[in-house]
Amino acid sequence: MSYLVTISPSGHTFSCEANESVLDAALRSGINLSYHCATGGCGECKAKLIEGRVEDYRHHDFVIPEAEKIANTLLLCSVSAASDLIIEANEAVDATDIPLQQIAVKIAKVDRVNDNNLVLHLRTPRSRTLRFLAGQYIQAKLPGGESANFYIASCPCNGMIVQLHLQRSDQAFMHHAFQQLKVGDSLEIQGPFGDFTLDEASRRPIVMVAQDTGFAPLKSLVEHAIALDLPQSMHLFWMVEQGQVHYQENYCRSWEDALDCFIYHPLNLKKLGDGLNDYEAATAFVLGRTPVESEIDLYLSGNEHMIEAFRNAFTQKGTPLDNIRMAKPA
Repeated sequence: MSYLVTISPSGHTFSCEANESVLDAALRSGINLSYHCATGGCGECKAKLIEGRVEDYRHHDFVIPEAEKIANTLLLCSVSAASDLIIEANEAVDATDIPLQQIAVKIAKVDRVNDNNLVLHLRTPRSRTLRFLAGQYIQAKLPGGESANFYIASCPCNGMIVQLHLQRSDQAFMHHAFQQLKVGDSLEIQGPFGDFTLDEASRRPIVMVAQDTGFAPLKSLVEHAIALDLPQSMHLFWMVEQGQVHYQENYCRSWEDALDCFIYHPLNLKKLGDGLNDYEAATAFVLGRTPVESEIDLYLSGNEHMIEAFRNAFTQKGTPLDNIRMAKPA
């Protein structure tokens, strides 16, 4: 059985099943509630019950002061809904509301999708999940000190698993990752950083353009938009340069099969244009397949040349600069 949970003061609502915590239900629904460990140890997910009934979901070690108990304070990670609820809780409005975190993680899975791309799945300790917004990035550091920045490719709904997309290069971190990283190895991550986040209040059609592993933050944004059940259409254009591939093509196709409002467009720069840095054909292709340019939200993720080309092309066609968000290299 599911119940409706309403958050004060935002008015956001989400459904909560009887067999899940209120916090898990909120995160699954794309609600950016304040939390840290999600296991009852830190107290960061404290909220006030305004109306309704809850049941214990898990034991918590955090001690709620008696005065706060009397005021109906509870931990959202440790209760489940037993009726429709109204709660007073803190939500992240933008990236400035997310604290900087430093966490030791383990490699949970290494997907060697091809010779040029790795997909890493990092697992945090149960007591130190990573809180982030879709579209943000982290710094990952190897035990030897080599570090690199990566946009997070996974959904904020599960901060215990952090997915990163790597593209082969001469960088020391990349060399180590492609040659030596394996399941069980340790890394240190710090973050999140950046404000390449979804405009959740907008109902304008969404157009996303990715280049190579610039797909990573857009994947996170798409998953977050799906969790929020946003009603507007989404177009994802994923272009790759010579020697690169759409390494998660089947995943994008599954979105297109499952969602009525989602359209996926794979592009190959070699076939579209005369040179690797010539985006004229690519911008023409994208412009010819988007809704009215002045009435969209545009999300760009790639190198600086790509972003500049698409920003200029769309602003010349009437897209307001305020409607364009850009994820330059992290």
